[in-house]
Amino acid sequence: MMRNYILKCVYALVLLMLYDAGSIHGEVKCIEKERQALLSFKEGINDPWDVLSTWRDDDCCKWQGIVCSNQTGHVLHLHLHGWGSHYLIGQANISMLIDLKNLEYLDLSYNDFFDSHISKHIGLFTKLRYINLSYCGFFGNIPYQIGNLSQLQYLDINHNYLDGAIPYQLKHLGQLQYLGLRGYAEFSGTIPFQSGDLPLLHTLKLGGDFVLKTKDAEWMSNLSFLKNLDFASLSIGNSYQWLQMIRKHILKLTELRLSNCNLSDNDVEFLVDIHSNYSFIPSLTILDFSYNMLTSSTFQLLSNFGSNLRELYLSHNSIDLSHLHYTNFPSLASLDLSYNNLSSSVFQGNFNFGSNLQELDLSNCNLMDTSFLMSSTSIMNSSYSLVVLHLSSNLLKSSNIFHWIFNFTASLHTLDLSGNLLEGPIPNSLDKAMNCVEYLDLSNNKLQGEIPHFFGNICTLQTLNLHMFHELYLSYNQITGVIPKSIILLSELESLTLQNNSLQGEITESHLTALSKLKYLHLSQNSLSLKFVPGWNPPFQLIDLRLASCRLGPSFPSWLYAQNNLYSLDISDAGINGSVPEWFWYKLQVVGYSLNMSHNNFVGAIPSLPLRFPLTAACIDLSSNKFEGAIPPFLLHSSSLILSKNKFSDISSMLYESNTGRNLGTLVLANNQLKGLLPDCWDSISSLLFLDLSNNNLIGKIPPSIGSLVKLEALVLRNNRFTGKLPSSLKNCTNLFLLDVSENFLSGPIPSWIGESLQQLIVLSMSGNLISRYTFNITVMWKGVKCGFKNPELRLNSIDLSSNHFTGEIPNEIVYLVGLVSLNLSRNNLSGEIPSQIGNITSLESLDLSRNHISGTIPSSLSQIDNLGVLELSNNSLYGRIPPGRHMDTFDASSFEGNHNLCGTQLNKTCPGDMPEVKPQEPTRHDDADDNSDFYEALYMSLGFGFFTGFWGLLGPLLFWRSWRIAYLRFLNQVADYIYVTVAVYVAKFHKTARGVQY
Repeated sequence: MMRNYILKCVYALVLLMLYDAGSIHGEVKCIEKERQALLSFKEGINDPWDVLSTWRDDDCCKWQGIVCSNQTGHVLHLHLHGWGSHYLIGQANISMLIDLKNLEYLDLSYNDFFDSHISKHIGLFTKLRYINLSYCGFFGNIPYQIGNLSQLQYLDINHNYLDGAIPYQLKHLGQLQYLGLRGYAEFSGTIPFQSGDLPLLHTLKLGGDFVLKTKDAEWMSNLSFLKNLDFASLSIGNSYQWLQMIRKHILKLTELRLSNCNLSDNDVEFLVDIHSNYSFIPSLTILDFSYNMLTSSTFQLLSNFGSNLRELYLSHNSIDLSHLHYTNFPSLASLDLSYNNLSSSVFQGNFNFGSNLQELDLSNCNLMDTSFLMSSTSIMNSSYSLVVLHLSSNLLKSSNIFHWIFNFTASLHTLDLSGNLLEGPIPNSLDKAMNCVEYLDLSNNKLQGEIPHFFGNICTLQTLNLHMFHELYLSYNQITGVIPKSIILLSELESLTLQNNSLQGEITESHLTALSKLKYLHLSQNSLSLKFVPGWNPPFQLIDLRLASCRLGPSFPSWLYAQNNLYSLDISDAGINGSVPEWFWYKLQVVGYSLNMSHNNFVGAIPSLPLRFPLTAACIDLSSNKFEGAIPPFLLHSSSLILSKNKFSDISSMLYESNTGRNLGTLVLANNQLKGLLPDCWDSISSLLFLDLSNNNLIGKIPPSIGSLVKLEALVLRNNRFTGKLPSSLKNCTNLFLLDVSENFLSGPIPSWIGESLQQLIVLSMSGNLISRYTFNITVMWKGVKCGFKNPELRLNSIDLSSNHFTGEIPNEIVYLVGLVSLNLSRNNLSGEIPSQIGNITSLESLDLSRNHISGTIPSSLSQIDNLGVLELSNNSLYGRIPPGRHMDTFDASSFEGNHNLCGTQLNKTCPGDMPEVKPQEPTRHDDADDNSDFYEALYMSLGFGFFTGFWGLLGPLLFWRSWRIAYLRFLNQVADYIYVTVAVYVAKFHKTARGVQY
């Protein structure tokens, strides 16, 4: 009996142990307190792609991304790694997870937590061994509390927007093996580690604008387990200590990345010039020297030591392969030589790519068609395994490049020829050669003709287990015709971009029915019409849809109702009329990049809905429609909001909603029907950079809270009915480069703080107001030589103060605005003279001082401004000579008219005191000739008339009347006889006289 009792007790104990161990399926569940913590964390997350769709059931241990202890039910791992187009958006408030006391593994990488901060509460998760927060969009500083995580082995916060100093408390992480501190922003200060800190580190990724010290190099020299070293933007070039440290480790490193480190050829030679016992660096497989100052000699050197290299990145250097000796990288699988000058020698036999090469990037290398002459059969055979080839942004013209490429490799999956000069049609002979291509980018070329039908035939080879098109880019070409229906055969297609061509015709559901994997569809700027049967449900879920200028109307496209993942949508200028269905506005909670519905004919009010956008915040353009009523607050969740050219009438409800515009940078409400007073609550959108309220009916004073927009760079309030003075709070907007308050009813003088505080101002326009005092306080604004400038190269380049009531003189200090391009002070009551040194403003292109009371002479220095293209000095009281020389003679009389005492060639008016002009001899003869020509012209006309009268007066009768002719001939005979007798008598007398003399 006792024995049975003992056996039962033992059996019960075993069951209890099994229960505690979780061996009985379904018995161990997550802790409710921890479940609630996860749900609280989820509340701050926007999950448009249902990554957290399983976070609903009672047992959080079964949720996606959660790993619990089989024994206790505590949450141990949180795997929320984003991938592809599926990721989380919103606020990653790690403090909500504070009850996960046993958390060991935290991975939030590749999500979009833009503008979030890494919570200081992360230091309370003392059991954490792994933290990966890379590619999350975090801002701010690294919380020093991370230094409390004594068990941490892996810390990756790469590629965020973190800045500031690296907390010295991180040196306490004695178990750390991986440290990633590279970012899009730059860390600063000093590297806080000393010799002996982080002794187990095997991977160090560091980037920033650090003050490098010798102790830092000594610390790294003592990292005996270091295998992977990645420096970015560290100026270690010519630094012996740092180069010596890297040289010490280089024989043990498997990965070395020194991008943008100011390296020269000598620095690299020092690094790899190791002991003569080594003809190569044995363990190094990945080498990145991109963004440096390296030449071909480094490339030649690396070929001697890099026989084991698998990846080599040398983009953005000064490498020219035209004079290389034979180079060989037999193990190389990936090579990036983009943004170098490779000329034409890279394929001419002096470079061996190696039979293992799979990825080759030669983008932006000035390659031409002659670079691809197949002069060596060994080259063709050596890269038979090439899978990825980038040749974008070169100078390729001939479509023969396609034949060369597919003779060069038979395994190509990715081909990028975008941004070249390719002409003509895509050769149809490529149908068999492109069986393996998944990614094809031919955008931004000059390709013509129709889309080849063989693109669709590629997918018919699926039975041969060949890969099919995944991505096809033909945008920005000159492709014509229709989209072939054979495109339906591209069943694996994920991206189709054909925008900015000359395609036409209709697209129906028969084109797209089989494209179930389609995610990116770009057809903008063609002449296409999308006509789908009512109720059509697309088989795909698009992420990016761009149909600008395509015909979608006249009614709103109802097939968009089924699209739940749209991150970017452009249906502008699509011929859509009527109202927007309410269901569509709810779709905006997913849109995180852009929404463009402009240039349609949408009408009605936008409903006020409790919506919010992703914290990346979309750019929304609803301009050029007929939306009306109040602007709903949910639109302020965007980063850019353009609502111009509509019929909106109320802005108040939008601004009174607190914390709606925290990410709004651009707000354009021009050309609406806004009326009444402008609300005084602009501090709710303090991140605003650009504000345009022009061409409305706003009245009253400009509210002081406008000055709370301290990040504002452009403020446009023109053509309203604002009164009073500019609010002094605007002086807080020190980043303003454009201030336009023209065409209002503002009064009073221009305040001095414009010059004192707005040092970044480029454009100032206050024309068409009631400003009556031209005190202008410009001696404060443009302080001149005596006081000097805060910024000697003041950026102000446009001033428009026309059509006001300014009086007084133009201040001499204006000549110190050396960057001024345009100055318009016309239509005021200015007096005095034009500053004599105005020629110092050599950048001036337009000067308008017309319709004032300016007197004096025109300064001769004005003729020294070679860029001056517009000059208006008319209707003043200027006098004296218009300065001659240079381009001043190119201005006509209209530039100077209305100044009665001005003189000069432009006005065709001689100046008083000028000497009579002595004309050159040749012009004098020319003038005399003109006078004589009149005389001779009259003489010749008289002779002609006399000849006509005399000739025909005598001969006419003789020819037509016989009696006149006989009488005339008799007269001639008598005259002839008379002459003969007279001559004979005189001859006889002459002979007689001559004989008398002889005797």
